[in-house]
This record gives sequence, structure tokens and C-alpha cells, in this order.
Amino acid sequence: MPGRRRRQQEGLERVLGAPALFATAYGNVGSSIYYALGVTAALALGLTPVVFIIAGLIFALTAATYAEGTVRFPEAGGSSSFARQGFNEVVSFGAAWAQMLNYIITIAISAFFVPHYLSIFWEPLKQNPWDVIVGAGVIVVLVAINIVGVKEAAKLNIVLAVVDFATQALLVLLGFVLIFSPEILTANVTFGVAPTWSSFFLAIPVAMIAYTGIETISNLAEETRDPPNDVPRSIRLVAIAVYAIYFTLPAIALSALPVSLGPDGFTTALGLPPEEGGFANDPVLGIVDNLGLEGFTLEALEIYVGVLAATILFIAANAGVIGASRITYSMASYRQLPEPFRRLHPRFKTPWLALVLFAGVASIIAILPGQTDFLGTMYSFGAMLSFTIAHVSIVALRVRRRDEEVVYRARPNLRWRGIDWPLFAIAGGLATGAAWLVVVVQDPLTRWAGLGWLALGFAVYVVYRTRVVGIPLTQTVRAPALVLGPSMEIDYRSIVVPVIRSAESEEALVTAARLAGERRSRVAVVHVLEIPMELPLNTAMPEAERVANALLDDARAIVESHGVRAVTRLERARSAGPAIVADAVARNADLVVIGAPRRGIGRRAPVFGRTARHVLKNSPCRVIVAASRVAA
Repeated sequence: MPGRRRRQQEGLERVLGAPALFATAYGNVGSSIYYALGVTAALALGLTPVVFIIAGLIFALTAATYAEGTVRFPEAGGSSSFARQGFNEVVSFGAAWAQMLNYIITIAISAFFVPHYLSIFWEPLKQNPWDVIVGAGVIVVLVAINIVGVKEAAKLNIVLAVVDFATQALLVLLGFVLIFSPEILTANVTFGVAPTWSSFFLAIPVAMIAYTGIETISNLAEETRDPPNDVPRSIRLVAIAVYAIYFTLPAIALSALPVSLGPDGFTTALGLPPEEGGFANDPVLGIVDNLGLEGFTLEALEIYVGVLAATILFIAANAGVIGASRITYSMASYRQLPEPFRRLHPRFKTPWLALVLFAGVASIIAILPGQTDFLGTMYSFGAMLSFTIAHVSIVALRVRRRDEEVVYRARPNLRWRGIDWPLFAIAGGLATGAAWLVVVVQDPLTRWAGLGWLALGFAVYVVYRTRVVGIPLTQTVRAPALVLGPSMEIDYRSIVVPVIRSAESEEALVTAARLAGERRSRVAVVHVLEIPMELPLNTAMPEAERVANALLDDARAIVESHGVRAVTRLERARSAGPAIVADAVARNADLVVIGAPRRGIGRRAPVFGRTARHVLKNSPCRVIVAASRVAA
């Protein structure tokens, strides 16, 4: 089979490892520097570097929670999936609805800042109303692109992420050489006055906007070959890289644009709007303009940073659009939102209603006031709530499933009364919960807008569940596979194919590829590495892993030779049957296609083997068996 050769010819590894996950996630997380710096500095003033350090520590705890949860439940959904497993469907909906708010604000704030950085070519783009008009136009374009279904240039995204990190590191280096001043930084701070304590505490959850995009790795977990190793590594890399930038760049920014006392109190140009001579709308360009450079060098660096920032923000907004459509489709698939949000465009086969309503209309409404501080606090409202639910869910899973063997546990933990208590999740939950309360208590506009958003979502949820479909609020119920058009052809959006080295598995792959056809379906190829009971699940087995990876490469080549997108997954388990069923559940699969030989012809002889029988009996979705006759 031409698996590895074909992969090299394509030039892009579709099976994501830790480096690819890191680069893709950093492209989203790292984009936040272009707006988070100004939004946070407006509140934190001279303590902005300290605020980002505290936010980074909270993020490190949150990253550990997401690492464990994502490895355990590798499906798009993040905190919503953790809550479903740890509690019930009501808590899962609350997390998902908070995530939806995050995606809407991510789209809005990223699109809103695109024209700010393009203002190097036309000054009015930096201010209202042109930034609102162009930002709304960016959203309209992105929604249209995603309805048509143009694929992301994944390789370009990775290249841009690397260039982005290198550029930010270059600015830090230039700043330390040219303008960094510890004396200015210490003079910037008057404790309790500049900033006030209330502003300081509010700035901490607002600074968490710097880490928007952590859900990206959860959404990509299904496309990761070896989640127990790759997901934690990639999350750690993202946390370290982002923390390194936010540990240093704010100090450079406050050295270049120090705090001063004006008619309205203490301010820094880093957090002032452009009409007041500040750089709140383009803080990184503000740093560039105040590095002490002149002439051609300054102009060239301004254009480079402006164009790069606009491009990165455009891609980040597009990632938000994709995330909003994914979470909406997942919510509708679990009967959390009405069926129309799951229906696909008859021609483009994309969830057009979700894209138009959430990614489009809601994001444009958020952008219309033209207020960056409101967007920042609204993101904090949704993110802190979502993160808190994620932390609490991991604690609940550790308690309720204390005896369940898992491949990966984050650290540190405390063994007490038979439970491995996740100290990272407990501390993280307390921190993010307190941060959410700070936003709710201190900002009236965000409080009522955020609580109104939650009330609207739960009202729709209750009415839909009780009046429309008639199922209990807490029960997990998956919607059936979609049926399209007069031909009643079932649309299998996600197909799972467990494989071993056999003719039956090859037949199953071909069958799955034909069923996927041209309907933008995805085939997930899974191989289960069965670990003996006497060994830990995460035991390294290099030779067995090498053979399994070669098998997965060949299987993916078979599927993709039919023009169908395939992802591969190496699972570790004690038994293949339960692992296949668990993977189908985690992926919200519409179909399992399994290859299995027929065992015999006697009346009492089992028709298929143990694995196939277990999948047929316990699968959460339809199962097709690609079988061959074996002599008795």
C-alpha cells in the first residue's frame, strides 16, 4: 500500500502530532497579543506585566485540566464534553453555551482589530465607524467562505504561526536592547491608586483573553494520532510559548509607553483610544512606533507588523467561525439545540444556519458598539465560566470514576481516601470561579449582558427539551443520522473504521470511503493496541507502535485514494471492542464499519468474532460489518 510515499508527496501531514497541534493552536492563542495587551493595560496600568503573569499561572492550571479531559474524551466540545461525562446534559449545555459566547466574542474582537492594524495604509480604519464597518465586512466574508466550504490552508496557518511567534520574539529582543527600563517599570506603579485594587482584580480575568483558543486543541483531538502523548505535550508547548511572550512583551510596552498622570487620572497610551492619542486599538504597532527606530526601518517594520497582525487576526476570526459551527453542530447532535441547527446546506453540505446566526449575526451585533473593553469583559464572562465547569468536571470524574483506568492523568495530585484529587483542577476552579465572580460583580453591563445570554440559552434548552422533543433535561440523547433529499440518503458525517492487517479491514475501508463519497464526511481509522493487564496502559511498546502506525498510514492511503478525508487514531486499551465503542461515542459517530470474518456455519457457532459482536451489541450508532466467509 502506498501510504507513506503518498503522504510525502502531499507535503502535509494530516495526522497531527505535538508540533502540528502546537503550531495550529498557537496561531489562534498567539493572535490575542494584538488586542489583549491594550484591553488589559487600560485597567492594570503599570501592573500589566504582573497581571499577565497571574493570568498565565491560572492558564497553566487550566491547560492541565484540558490536557487530561481531552485525552480522556477526544471529541470536539472541550468543557462541554467533560461536563457531560462528569455531570449531566444540563451542565454540559451550560459549558457549551458559554463556549458559544467565547467563539462569538473571538470572531468579533479579531475581526474588529483587523482594520486597526491595516490603518497603516489608511488612518480612518483605526476609529469608529470605519473599524466597525470593515470588521463587520470581515465577518460577512468569513461566514460566506465557510458556508461555501472552502478548506483552510492548514500548512499556511502553521507557517504563519511560526512567523508570528518569531516576530513577537524579535520585538521583545529589540525592546530589551533599545528601551527596556526597570526604573520606569517601578515608577509606573502606585499600589491601590495606579491601578486601583478593583481595576487590578478585574484586569486578571480580562487578561485571560490572552489565552483564547485553548479549545482549539480539544477540537483537533479527533485528528491526533496519539492523544495521550501529543495532546499534553502540545498544550504545554502552547502554555510555555504564550507565557514567554506575555512575561516579557508587556514590560517592553510599559517601558515604551509609561503610565502618566493626566486630567482624568493615571493612564498609559497603551490603553487609550486613538482619538486620545493612544494605542488601545493597535497596541503592538504602538510598541513598534516607540522603539526609537526612525526612517525606512520604522516604516518597513510598521508595514510588516501591520500586515502580519491583520492576517493572523483574520485567521483567528476564521477559527472562531469554524469553532462556532462545530460546537453548534455538536449541541444539536446531542439534542441541546433544535434540529435545524444541525441541518446542512443542500448544495454545500455545511451547517449554514448556525454559521449565519451565531458566527454572523451575533458577532456583528457584538461588534456594533465598537467598544474593545466590553468585548474583553464579555469574553472573560464566557471563558471563566467555561473553564470553571471544565475544572469542576475533572474533579467530579476523579470522584465518580475513581476506579476507572485511564491512559493519562495530569499532575499534581493528592491521594486521599482512595481518590487521586487533582490539585491543578481544584486550584484552577477556585481561581477561574473567583475571576468570573469579579467580572459579574464589578461590571454591570457585562453582568446583565452575560446573564441575559445564559437565560436566553437555558430558556431555549428547556422549551426544546420539554415541549418539542419530550426528553428529560439531564438525559444524554443523540440525534439520529441526518436524512437528505427525496432519495432518503443518510448523511454519515463521521464514520469510524477499526482496522487490523486483514482483507476484511481493507474491505471495510473501501466501504466507508464509498459511503462517505463527496458529502464532506470524514472517516476515522482506529487501531486498538491491546495492553496486557499486568502492564500500565501508557507502557511504551515501540515495535508494536511502529507496526500499528504503518498499518494506519496504509489504511489512510486507501480511504484518501477515494477522495475522502481520513484521520487516524492509535488507541490503547485492554480490549478492542470496548475501545472501539468508546471512540465512536467520543466522536459522536454516525456509523461504524468493521471488517470481520464469518466464523462458522453451525447453528450455535458465533457468526463473528468477539470484537465484532461487542461492537454490534454496544455501538451508539449504526454498524456495518464487511465480512468474508471463512471455512469452518
